[in-house]
Amino acid sequence: MASAIPIAKGLDHVVVDRSSISWVGGGTGELVYRGFDIDALVPGVPYESVVHLLLYGEPPSADPSPEVAAALRAHQRPPPGVLSIADAIPAGQPPLEALRTILSALGDGSFGYPPTREDGFRLIAQAPVLLARYVRRSAGGAPIEPDPALSHAENYLGMVTGRRPAPAAVRALESYLVLLADHGMNASTFALRVAISTQSDLASAATAALATLKGPLHGGAPAKVSEMLDAVGDAGRAEAWIAERLARKEILFGFGHRAYKTEDPRNLLLHAIARRVADPARLRLAEAVEDRGLAALRAAKPGARLYTNVEFYGAVVLESVGLPRELFTPTFAVARTAGWAAHALEQAADNRLIRPEMEYVGPPAGRRWPRPRATA
Repeated sequence: MASAIPIAKGLDHVVVDRSSISWVGGGTGELVYRGFDIDALVPGVPYESVVHLLLYGEPPSADPSPEVAAALRAHQRPPPGVLSIADAIPAGQPPLEALRTILSALGDGSFGYPPTREDGFRLIAQAPVLLARYVRRSAGGAPIEPDPALSHAENYLGMVTGRRPAPAAVRALESYLVLLADHGMNASTFALRVAISTQSDLASAATAALATLKGPLHGGAPAKVSEMLDAVGDAGRAEAWIAERLARKEILFGFGHRAYKTEDPRNLLLHAIARRVADPARLRLAEAVEDRGLAALRAAKPGARLYTNVEFYGAVVLESVGLPRELFTPTFAVARTAGWAAHALEQAADNRLIRPEMEYVGPPAGRRWPRPRATA
């Protein structure tokens, strides 16, 4: 039935709750974690310390956080039952599909409601271990066990690639993990908070979040940025290639953001990181595609506030540290487990079932069934 309440398609400009975790300044190009501007954290602050900030509310006493480092080490070894499920996933599946099963497998009945900080540590610690284990097995290699002496970022990169990563690659990946750790009420976090609001558990809620992150309109586009750069091939072809693509009304991946109407601060920082770790020719190609793409889009849409987003230079950085493209979105998820855990704790602390309304626009009530109803 018609409603007097205005409809906000996509929940645009609808404020559903209050949060002290992070703030996204879409008009000003800001990202703040519990009062800390993102460029005060990247580069330099370890991922473990940012996890501490997000889950405890304050920075740790030392970097990396001794409490978080110890908790992640304590939970690096998944239970045998979870390992058996992860090892039963057929080889050759896309890692993102495997990770969805892995997160579901973590829900072995030991996660409950309300979620605890310890549940968060388990999710953050075990998701990358199980993902890397699957990736190695799927490629025909032996799984590499996590090394308690290594950082979260170094362990993940080493377990996936099978070699000790270079320090510059570890630093770049750690910055990426910090930059992607949280981002306000994005689609996957909203899905997670909806699940928690029903008094579901963190493993189930994280599975719902990952299913949401999979879509290319949220977190599924960084690999497509790399494919786009491959298709352009040379900086000198960027303008013509982009013109042809736009003439066919096809998407330029890594351009535009639902929240940011100015520079995405994460993308700016990733661009700076790419300058340090990327192949110079690849970086020049990316910069040419960005420059020509923005010029073409702004010419086509005068007045539009269009910029590249986190997935643009995020793809260049992830390529540079040695991760295969099929792991770009799963790595996004590995980073975001910190924010998901923080939001699960916050939602449960002052919970109310999230249950928005929809305006019914179907036929009016009072219709009659066209045939006689059967009698008992």
